Amino acid sequence: MLMAAPAWAASGPGKASTLAWWIWPLVLFVITFVMGIVAVLAGVGGGVLFTPIIGGFFPFNMDFVRAAGLIVALSGSLAAGPGLLKRGMADLRLALPVALIASAAAIAGAMVGLKLPDNITQTALGIAILAIVAIMLVAKKSEYPDVKKSDNLSSILRITGIYHEHSTDQDVNWKIHRTPIGLFSFIFIGFAAGMFGLGAGWANVPVLNLMMGAPLKISVATSKFLLATTDTSAAWVYINKGAVIPMIIVPSVIGIMLGSLIGVKLLAKTKASAIKMTVIVVLGFSGVRSLLKGLAIWP
Repeated sequence: MLMAAPAWAASGPGKASTLAWWIWPLVLFVITFVMGIVAVLAGVGGGVLFTPIIGGFFPFNMDFVRAAGLIVALSGSLAAGPGLLKRGMADLRLALPVALIASAAAIAGAMVGLKLPDNITQTALGIAILAIVAIMLVAKKSEYPDVKKSDNLSSILRITGIYHEHSTDQDVNWKIHRTPIGLFSFIFIGFAAGMFGLGAGWANVPVLNLMMGAPLKISVATSKFLLATTDTSAAWVYINKGAVIPMIIVPSVIGIMLGSLIGVKLLAKTKASAIKMTVIVVLGFSGVRSLLKGLAIWP
C-alpha cells in the first residue's frame, strides 16, 4: 500500500511521500539506533540530535517530530533517573526549584510551538541548533568548581550536599552560588525545550556546572533527572493536542534505547573528543538544513 499523503507527513505542496508506510518506521529505527550510540559517546541527550535531524530530513510534520523528540529524551531520563538518585548523584534539593521553573516554561514553550507555522518553527529551530553548536564548541567543563561561599538563596533552600567520588575514593562537599540568575536562566531553557522538543541537557549542564558551581558529575546527573520533569510537562501538551503518533514514537524510543546500550559498551574504547566533533558537524549541518528549509531555500 502506498500512502500519497500520510496524516503524519509534513503539510504543503510537494511534500507527500510515495514510499510504503512501513518504510518510515524501519528507517526511523535504524537512524535512532545510530543516534543512541553517538549520543552516549558524545555525552549529549538523544533529543538534541533527534529533532533537527528527523525534522530536517524526514517528511514529517514538525509537531509530531517535536513531540517524539521530547518523549525520546524523556525515555532516557526515566531509565537513568532512579539509579542516579540511589547513588546520590542527582540532588533533589538542586533539582526541585529548577524543575518547577523549567516545567512551567516548557508548558508555555510547547503551547507557543504548536501555534506557530512549520516554516517559522523550522527557522527558529535552525537558529537554536546553530546556537547549541556554538555553545558546544566554546563551553568548558569544571570537575570541581571553586565556590567560596553559598549565596543567600541557596542557603535558604539548603542546596548543598556530599557525594562519594569513586575515582579518588573520597567524599566531596559541594555548594552553589549565583542561584537567582541560574534559576532565571531555566525559564529560557525550559521554554526552548518545550517549543523545539529538544530536551534540555545541552543547556542544563553548563548552567548548573559553570554558572551555579555544582560539581560536573552532580550537574550531569541532576540534568538527566530534570529531563523527566521538564519534558513530561511539555509532552502532555503535545499529547493533549494529538501530536503523539505511535508510528514515529515506538521505533524511535526503541532505537534510541538499544543504541544507548551499545554506546555504553563502546564508551571506554572510543575517543570522546572525536565523537563530539562528529556530533557538532552533524548538528551544524542539520541546523543549516532546518534554517534553509524554514526559509524555503532548501525545501
